[in-house]
Amino acid sequence: MIEFVLNGRGRRVRVPPMKRLLDVLREDCSLPGTKEGCGEGECGACSVLLDGRTVCSCLVPVVQVRGARVVTVEGLDRGGRPSALQRAFIDLGAAQCGICTPGMLVTAAELLRHARGRVPSEEEVREALAGNLCRCTGYQKIVDAVRAAARGASRDGAAGTSGARAPGRSRAGTARAKRSRTARTKRSRRRG
Repeated sequence: MIEFVLNGRGRRVRVPPMKRLLDVLREDCSLPGTKEGCGEGECGACSVLLDGRTVCSCLVPVVQVRGARVVTVEGLDRGGRPSALQRAFIDLGAAQCGICTPGMLVTAAELLRHARGRVPSEEEVREALAGNLCRCTGYQKIVDAVRAAARGASRDGAAGTSGARAPGRSRAGTARAKRSRTARTKRSRRRG
């Protein structure tokens, strides 16, 4: 039996300890928002927050979340209503097919929490989202939505909580973000 906090509520699952967190969320917890893109930690579609840090759930065995806090895209809403970040994605057309959107939202939520009411620069948003790939659209609407949510949060006093690369993103910047995400995932594996 593995116990953890999922989207603010205690959860127990009886699953094999090496089952991927992604599969546990989708199959055992009935939370289909987290998507599988590549299954290798390259695309960011399966991103969730593990103790407040973005990880690729396709790389995390569920045993490593014992006692941890996990937040999925379903946990970003505000009492059944979209968060400011989710609303900005909708209003500004930042979501296309929906495969990458949950991972983008979760990663952006972490960025906005760390920004603490400050509106991150376009460069900061692109750097934070460099490990989340979108094949449908350019990244500008996504960047604009994250910054719009931050502007709204700073006014309201509340936080909105490889292949292609974002336009304007250097290969070094993309590689740096990917290494950072991979290192966080590896650290979370060691916790188990």
